[in-house]
This record gives sequence, structure tokens and C-alpha cells, in this order.
Amino acid sequence: MKTLFDKIWDAHVVETVADGPTQLYIDRLYCHEVTSPQAFNGLRKRGLKPFRPERIFCMPDHNTPTRDQDKPIEDPVSRTQVDALEKNAEDFGLTCFGMMNPKNGIIHVVGPERGLTLPGMTVVCGDSHTSTHGAMGAVAFGIGTSEVEMALASQCILQQKPKTMRIRIEGEPRKGVTAKDIALYVISGMTTGGATGYFVEYAGSAVRSLTMEGRFTLCNLSIEMGARGGMIAPDEKTFAYIRGREYAPCGEALEQAMACWKTLKSDEDAVFDREVIFRAEAVEPMITYGTNPGMAAGITRTIPLAETIPEAGRASYRRSLAYMGFKEGDRLIGKPVDYVFVGSCTNGRIEDFRAFASIVKGRRRNPAVTAWLVPGSWMVDAQIREEGLDRIFEEAGFELRQPGCSACLAMNEDKIPAGKYSVSTSNRNFEGRQGPGARTMLAGPLVAAAAAVTGMVTDPGTML
Repeated sequence: MKTLFDKIWDAHVVETVADGPTQLYIDRLYCHEVTSPQAFNGLRKRGLKPFRPERIFCMPDHNTPTRDQDKPIEDPVSRTQVDALEKNAEDFGLTCFGMMNPKNGIIHVVGPERGLTLPGMTVVCGDSHTSTHGAMGAVAFGIGTSEVEMALASQCILQQKPKTMRIRIEGEPRKGVTAKDIALYVISGMTTGGATGYFVEYAGSAVRSLTMEGRFTLCNLSIEMGARGGMIAPDEKTFAYIRGREYAPCGEALEQAMACWKTLKSDEDAVFDREVIFRAEAVEPMITYGTNPGMAAGITRTIPLAETIPEAGRASYRRSLAYMGFKEGDRLIGKPVDYVFVGSCTNGRIEDFRAFASIVKGRRRNPAVTAWLVPGSWMVDAQIREEGLDRIFEEAGFELRQPGCSACLAMNEDKIPAGKYSVSTSNRNFEGRQGPGARTMLAGPLVAAAAAVTGMVTDPGTML
């Protein structure tokens, strides 16, 4: 009997090296501008071409500005990387959704929404948050630059098979608890290394109740507890999401595909290397207080005392609090906020902007807060406008920007100044992640919205 992961992995094995890695066939390779240049140069040096170009899609996202995308990029490094990707795609005959292309956006948002990522696929990209695509019932994970070159040249990579873990989240989440809160709760319980060496399948009633957008958020953050990737078995929600997507099968081809997809679930008596259970009722809106995603707590809680941390980690724990300017035992509610960022491959989808709008509607942005609202794609941007959310944002004093990774990481113009506090719906709060000296508190879109209108960390439950 097999797990879902085993079924997909085994179906893609080309050859297994004795006492070595597996040669794994890759259904979809995504390339962005950061990790692909050296891979393309490697092809040129060896006189090679992409083996199956129709299975490769390129788009810039990390370095793209979120304003004036119709104009040349001002930053020379960003401009060089974006231009290089488009030239490489042209030279090698690959599809590229460049800036201002209506199909452009963050690669991990665009892939599923265009029907490029489908159940049962193996999906790779030179980006750790490729785990996002696992929400479609795919085996999806990040790879290094040399592996990007390998996938370009052969549509295969060499990979050690990871162990399997099932994380069950049972019960019904409280009102105001989002998928981001559930993910941060799980990471804080597992720690940032608790799933190292495993590929995680999420299951349980709380996971089944999540929308597809929520599932993308949950799988996206798998990497933050050390997992190789995260995935969720496809179901009727998945199939409904796929119908009508541009690159998805349609008509009889879709029906045939769905007959196969419905078999993609772990067998009843499948054995995982590890199983963990969490209760959804225990989760409240979450926010981080340190410099890794595992340093998170319920928003009504206080920052833990160092004596509650294993002794080996206390020194680094105290350094983390010092960087953030926080103290042991501090209350999280009331902490000042200078910047709010809503977006990224974690929380840049339509559901996230609906949640943000539900709090800010009829209220005004706190004048002390700079807020960046950045859709994950042009499709999300169109949905925001179709639903009139842009008018809600404008009336509340917020500006909707153009798609891109934006303030998730300091590789474009959207940087948090040193010493300033940011409530961010992105995925990492490492030192300097959002800019040198930036202090990042990760949270979901409801917590971000509450901070944006109050100027401080606020329980969104008091504002719903």
C-alpha cells in the first residue's frame, strides 16, 4: 500500500542508481530570473538545447518593480536579470510571460491559476517555495541551479527520495483564523527543523475545509519547517478549480484526466515514516516575534521567556529578540507597526485581498503606516477590480500595486528601512530578508489589515 507521495514519485522514476539517487522525470519546470542564468549558460557551453521545451515556462517575478512596469527597470542589477531571462527564453525557444504580459506574476501563483500545474505532476523550480504547487496534488519542490540545468537538458533530475510524513489537522478553525495562521501554528509546534528530510502530506478535516487559496498557503510554508515539500490529495475542490483553466485539459481529455486524478490519494493502510496531529480549535490569529517562522505565537499571547527554550538555543533566541527590539514576556498586542505588506506567493491571491478588504472597509489606513498591496498576478489584479475591492482599498487610503514578489525579499525596490517594523503576509522573517536591518513580523491578511488601520499589532477578532 502506498502514500500519495509514493504513487506520484514511483510513477516518475526513470532509473534508480544502486545505493545512489533516483533519476526522476519532471513534468513541469518553471524558470525565473534569479536562479536560471547560470543554467542557461551551462547549456550554451555544452552546445545543448532544452529537451522538452513545451514543458518549460519562464517568467520574471523576484526583481520586477511593482510600479511603472511599462517603463525600463531603474535598478541595473534587476534590469539585467529580467532582460537575461527573456533573452534566454527567446534563444532557447521557451515560453516566457514577461513584464506587462497579462499572464505574468509570481511564478507560484501563475502556475496553478493558468492550469500549468496539475494533479499527479512532478514540478520543480529554482526556488524553495515551489512546494506551493503541492496543493494541487503534485510532488513539487525547489532545486538548485545545477539541477535547473539538468532539467533543462534532460527533463530529469537526480534526487534522493525523501521520507514521508502526514500532518493531520483536525477540527474546525475559529472565526478569523486563516490558512496562514494554521501554517504558522504548525511550524511553531514542529520548529523550523522538525520536518527536515520529509515530504509532508497534509490531511484532516481542517485541511479539507480549506479553499484552494488556503491550501496553496499551507503547502507554500512547508519548507519553513525544513520539509522537502508539502502536498494535499486532490478532491472535488481541486477539480472545480482546474475546470476552465487555460492550459488545463478540457472536454473528454479532462474527464479522462480526472478519472486518473481521483486515484491520487494515500491508501487506507499506507504507512508514513512519521505522523503528527494538530487540533484546529487551538489555533488563534498568529504573528511572529523573532527571526524565523517558527518563532510565532497567538496574537493574544506574550513572547516566551528564554527559560522555556531548550538551553542550547537560548543564546540565539536572545539574539533574535535583540534584533527585533523585543523583550521576553512582552505582549504582542500593541507592538508598533511602520509597514504592512500584503502579497507574495504565500498570500497574494484573491482570497487574501478579500480578507484584507473585510477589515479595512469603512475604515482608514493609519497615517503612520506605509502599506504595499501587491497582487500575485495580473489575473489576481483583474479579480480585485472585478469585485470592486480596489475601490474599497482606495477609499480606505490604500494603493494597489502591480504584480511581483515585492517586499517578500529585498531584491527589488520595495524594501523595509532599517529598524522599521513590518507586518508581512510573506513567508520569511530572517534578518535582513525585507531589507538590511528590517524587522519583520509574519502574519495572515486579517492581522495585516488590523495593523494597517490601527498602526499596531491588533487582534483582528475585535474588528471583524
